[in-house]
Amino acid sequence: MKAVVFSRYAGPDALEVRELDRPVPAAGEVLVRVHAVSVNDWDLGLLQGAPWVNRLQTGLFGPGTRIVGSDVAGRVEAVGADVTRFRPGDPVYGDLSGRWGGFAEYVCAPVAALTAKPEAMTFEQAAALPQAVALAMQGLLDVGRLRGGETVLINGAGGGVGTLGVQLAKLAGAEVTGVDRGSKLAALRALGFDHVVDHTLEDFTRSGSRYDLVLDVKTRRSVFGYLRTLNPGGRYVTVGGALPRLAQTAALGPGIRWLTGKSARLVFLTPNKDLARVNELFEAGSLRPVIDRTFPLEEAREAMRHYAGGSFVGKVVITVPGAD
Repeated sequence: MKAVVFSRYAGPDALEVRELDRPVPAAGEVLVRVHAVSVNDWDLGLLQGAPWVNRLQTGLFGPGTRIVGSDVAGRVEAVGADVTRFRPGDPVYGDLSGRWGGFAEYVCAPVAALTAKPEAMTFEQAAALPQAVALAMQGLLDVGRLRGGETVLINGAGGGVGTLGVQLAKLAGAEVTGVDRGSKLAALRALGFDHVVDHTLEDFTRSGSRYDLVLDVKTRRSVFGYLRTLNPGGRYVTVGGALPRLAQTAALGPGIRWLTGKSARLVFLTPNKDLARVNELFEAGSLRPVIDRTFPLEEAREAMRHYAGGSFVGKVVITVPGAD
């Protein structure tokens, strides 16, 4: 099979297309013929070997994981022993975080990591959903406890989490502000954001505006800066960003609640949670992933460069030519 592999920490330049043996599913796994895979921050971090603490898992001096890609969509090619939930030919999608391997024509996946893909959903749309929609739902609804009539700010609004998050927030009846670079603001307005902020021109933590819930995808400031943006009893929830800032939020969150009555919490992702609900929302026309660009598998290096540049809106998706 064709696969995009890397053997050194060097960012997108490390990616190479190679021929590898097709994997064989173990008990409880299925072999998926990949049709599409989306790009996530984890993929770029693995290629860069950053932050350094992650190398304790991925390899101190060289990557143990050779193929990135966790959000996959495709058809079941073969099933391992004891698998009864899926059969060859079934369209599926899911998040393989911790295993990766999606930048390839085939990947083995645990049955628990996969969900049936609705017929109306394209493989590209399915690949764009799993991790981003799980972070948005868990951040806004599970941890953020969003209620109708509240005001919400999404920092890093132009990525996969933000473009899905605004749809979920509007479904809940919230008023939503999006923060991102100026080049994305027109697209954010078209997606339904009520207000937009160019972070290169304005620091939303010092603007004087207040919100009931802040969902942060970037987390580059001290948690105390974010607390300034909250109404009394407001909630700050982070789903990603700089490791020291994430650690600060996790460590200080209980004390912040006791001292201020506000909350600051970190989402620990539960992969593939509520994808059945996502399917229902998709089929009802209430939720659609935004796809910025698609690249063929052979151009995975260019796809990662585009992603690393940060100019995309929604998701960057890699397709696998020849899959049917």
